[in-house]
Amino acid sequence: MDNSTIVTEFVLMGLSDLPAVRFSLFAVFLLIYMITVMGNGTILLAIGAESRLHNPMYFFLTNLSLLDIFCPTATVPKMLESLLSENNVISFVGCILQLYFLVSLAGTEVFLLAVMAFDRYVAICNPLRYTVIMSKKLCLQMAAGTWIAGFLNSLLHTVLTFTLPYCKSNRVNQYYCDIPPVLALSCASTYLAEIVVLIVGGIFGVGAFLVTLVSYVYIISTILRIRSAEGKRKAFSTCASHLMVVCLFYGTTIFTYIRPSSSHHPDQDRLVSMLYGVITPMLNPLIYSLRNNEVKGALKRVIVGWGKQSLERARRCLH
Repeated sequence: MDNSTIVTEFVLMGLSDLPAVRFSLFAVFLLIYMITVMGNGTILLAIGAESRLHNPMYFFLTNLSLLDIFCPTATVPKMLESLLSENNVISFVGCILQLYFLVSLAGTEVFLLAVMAFDRYVAICNPLRYTVIMSKKLCLQMAAGTWIAGFLNSLLHTVLTFTLPYCKSNRVNQYYCDIPPVLALSCASTYLAEIVVLIVGGIFGVGAFLVTLVSYVYIISTILRIRSAEGKRKAFSTCASHLMVVCLFYGTTIFTYIRPSSSHHPDQDRLVSMLYGVITPMLNPLIYSLRNNEVKGALKRVIVGWGKQSLERARRCLH
C-alpha cells in the first residue's frame, strides 16, 4: 500500500479497441437503446391511455417497463460515449453510482418477476377471488416492496465493494462498473464481499425464483385440469409472455452473479451482461405486445388516435 497509487478513476475496457468497428457498434447500440426506450415508453403510454388495462397485471407490467428503461440507461450512454469519443475513463464516484443503480434495478426486477408470477397464480388458480386478493393496496405495497428491497440490497453490496482499497490496476474488464470486475481490482481480500454476494444474492435470488417456480407449478397443473382446448389456450396465453421474460432474465443473471470470481471470463461476461442489460430490455416490450391481444389492441387504438389527431391538426393548418 505504501508504494502503490490509490485509484481515483477507472478505465472501462469497452467492447472493442478497433477504430473501424467502433462507429458500427455505436450505431447498433444507439439503435437498440432507442428501440428499448420507445418500445417500453409505448407500453407505458398504452396502459395509461387504456382504462381496461388498469388492473394488477398491467400495473406490474408498467413497473417492468420502467425498469427496462432505467436499466440500460445506467450503462448504455457511457458505453456510447466511449465508442464515439474513445474516452473510457469513469470517475470513482461515477463508478460507484453506476454499480449501485445497475444492481438496484437488476435486484428490483428479480423481486418484481416473482410478484408478477404470484399475480398470475392468483388470476388462474383463484379467479373468483382475484379482485379481493389483488387489491389496489396490496399491489402498491408489493410494487413498493420490490423497489425498496432492490435498492437496499444494492446499498449493501455497493458499500462492501467500495470500502475496499483499490491500488492495483484501474482497468475494469467490462464496459460498465459491476461487482465482479471491480472486486478483481482490489488490493485487499475480497472474500467477505464475494461471500455476501453469494449468500445474500443467493437467498433473495433463490427465494424469488422459488416463488416464481412454485407459482408456475400450480399454474400449469391448473391449466392441465381445464377440459376444453380453448380454455387451456386462453389460460396459458395470460402467463406465456411473463414466463418467457422470466427464463430470459434468470438465465443470464444467474450466470453473471451466482458463481465464484475464479470462473469469470471477461469476454464471456461481456456477452452475457449484454444480453440481460441491453438486449432483454429491448425484447420485453416485443414479447408482451406480440403475445398479448389486449396490449396489441391498446397500441392500435393509441396509434389510430395519434393518426386522427395528426390529420385533424393538418386540416386546421390547411384551413
